[in-house]
Amino acid sequence: MKTKSMSKIICLALATIVDVPVLLFARTGAATYKAKCASCHGADGKGDTPAGKSTKTRSFADPEVVKASDDDFAGIIEKGKGKMPGYSKSMKPDAIKDMVAYIRSLAK
Repeated sequence: MKTKSMSKIICLALATIVDVPVLLFARTGAATYKAKCASCHGADGKGDTPAGKSTKTRSFADPEVVKASDDDFAGIIEKGKGKMPGYSKSMKPDAIKDMVAYIRSLAK
């Protein structure tokens, strides 16, 4: 029994060290994306929604979009672009950084 308990503790410790940052990024970036972006950009980031189609939203996997730098994405999120509103007042810089990372994950 002690061996099983110790194994669980070691596994939890490793999960904390390795997985938690990834899980936190995934949860915060995904949750914020779902709340603020998915209605236009789509859950998959392809822009294939009625709102996305009407505003000609490009897929995050589009080669021209992929070329954009992280700073370009952060600037668009902060200031907005076209009909997209800016989120500088409602999102902190760390949240914007997480959002950029999440958007990059949708391009794959």
